[in-house]
Amino acid sequence: MKNILVLLFIGTFLSSTAQIETPGPKQASKILLLNGIAHLGTGEIIKNSAIAFENGKLTEVANAAAIKIDFKQFDTVIKLNESQHIYPGFITPNSTLGLTEIDAVRMTHDYAEYGIFKPHVRSIIAYNTESKITTTVRSNGVLLGQITPRSGTISGTSSIVHFDAWNWEDAIIKKDDGVHLNWEGMYNRWTGKTNKNYDKSIANLNTFFNNALAYSKKKVHEEKNLRFEAMRGVFNGEKTLYIHANFIKEITEAINFSKKHEVTKLVIVGGYDAWMATDMLNENKVSVILKRVHSLPTHQEEDVYLPYKMPKKLFDAGVLFCLENAGDMAAMQTRNLPFYAGTAAAYGMEKEEALKLITLNTAKILGIDNLVGSLEIGKDATLFISEGDALDMRTNNIKTAFIQGRLIDIDNHQKKLFRKYSEKYEE
Repeated sequence: MKNILVLLFIGTFLSSTAQIETPGPKQASKILLLNGIAHLGTGEIIKNSAIAFENGKLTEVANAAAIKIDFKQFDTVIKLNESQHIYPGFITPNSTLGLTEIDAVRMTHDYAEYGIFKPHVRSIIAYNTESKITTTVRSNGVLLGQITPRSGTISGTSSIVHFDAWNWEDAIIKKDDGVHLNWEGMYNRWTGKTNKNYDKSIANLNTFFNNALAYSKKKVHEEKNLRFEAMRGVFNGEKTLYIHANFIKEITEAINFSKKHEVTKLVIVGGYDAWMATDMLNENKVSVILKRVHSLPTHQEEDVYLPYKMPKKLFDAGVLFCLENAGDMAAMQTRNLPFYAGTAAAYGMEKEEALKLITLNTAKILGIDNLVGSLEIGKDATLFISEGDALDMRTNNIKTAFIQGRLIDIDNHQKKLFRKYSEKYEE
């Protein structure tokens, strides 16, 4: 049976009936999105699109006017209008979503363990699928994320999830994707003076990596070392080493360090000065997860708009990079991720290239581009429909979203409070 659904009806139905956001049921029908403006995440746009998906996978991505559509083969057809846009789900890297709930309440923080070298600490087992914050970021199209631990020299191991699941096992897209290393700063961030502990810290780090590398070259050990076991993937290419470093000398030393220790996959996280090291980044095939662009410049003499211009600088230099949101109130501000890409577009990048900074580029850097990041046949049907430009805070208005073909509830606690008190004060 074929159902012709009006998009507005779906949004109204979900908003009025949902009390607690429940994970969407597995896709059971063939769905066609017709006539919307599709932003593929590859840099391409299809203005009069036909996007079909079945069993959680995209089966058609085409110009509706260029193909013959047999409507009888679809159970559900959602007709869109010229103001409605289709996007691949946005991806947030280096995130603490699901690991923290209230910044001011320490008991709700589960993103850090005690210790210095903790590659065996896995953030995924602490991931809370019931977080109220996660539902608020889904409302802006952020449907996937890399859940990342914090603190220590080596924080632990991250995993990548989608934001609609019963538990952390159901949420996993890529388990234990990489180890996170916080590079010691050469200078004290508050005083500007040289960090006297720098050489000692790097010496300790070298010792740890030397021992871990030696351990990894022997396949079987009578007694397992959990820390070194967790490092095996860094040396054999199964895991990425994410080095959190911002300034030019630290970035340079971090790259040389990874080469010395036979690290095969390296990503710089933060990368405030990455635009100064583009030749080295490209030569060593190092990608960058660029720190929050809605920030003030770090140094007094810098252009006040420098953080806004960094994406264009890296793009022009040919560096593979994406955008992140780490910093103050990181979890709740993840909802602003689309607008960081919008700022990159406002300061020089083409709009569709800026979109890649939170879709396909992120997927490539995280190693999940075979599944998500763009609207392409065979990939997961993880996408959403916006009434306007999703990168513009003035028009971003998510009406419907799907994760792996499942229609998800995009209502949230804040929307419910708005409706509740709107009704009270409209009386």
